[in-house]
Amino acid sequence: MADDLAAAVRAYEVARSAATDAQEEAARIVAAAKTDVVAARRRLADAIVAAARNGMRHVAIVRATGYTRERVRQILRANGVEAD
Repeated sequence: MADDLAAAVRAYEVARSAATDAQEEAARIVAAAKTDVVAARRRLADAIVAAARNGMRHVAIVRATGYTRERVRQILRANGVEAD
């Protein structure tokens, strides 16, 4: 009986430790993904600005990005590009 209890306690501790490790790894993955999103958003904003400065119409940028017209305007204004 005592052996069964000791084995159950060890199994529980191993499972709990594995769950904690998995949570920590998930937190690292989420943090890295958030960093990637920030970088990708900045890259997209830079590409939107470059496209507008190269003469691409705002409506074409909206279609290409899926952003609203207002969001495209906000990005452009924040980067010194006035609405067309």
